[in-house]
Amino acid sequence: LFKVHQALEKALVAAVLCRRGAFAGHRGLMGMARMLEAEEPELRGLVLDVQWLCDCGVDGKATQYPSYHPFPMTPSEAFPSVDEEEVLKRAQKVLVTLKDHVGRK
Repeated sequence: LFKVHQALEKALVAAVLCRRGAFAGHRGLMGMARMLEAEEPELRGLVLDVQWLCDCGVDGKATQYPSYHPFPMTPSEAFPSVDEEEVLKRAQKVLVTLKDHVGRK
């Protein structure tokens, strides 16, 4: 889940840079997805896909730092059981969409 977060974050930042030519601070995955979808009609559905991934546990902090969870919670308790293959398929869909978008700019 952490690696999916990192890949999505890099791809979203690249798309924001292509759109705006500058990156004004960290907005999180959802913030970047909302901004891109609002400004780029061909990215319709991006927010739903990114939200779905976030709901599955894709997160840049909680997947890395135990202090983000109340004691004595273990990682298996902190994260719901998810279909990793489905997470990877959905992430791949988003990454391909963003790659194509950046390639057209």
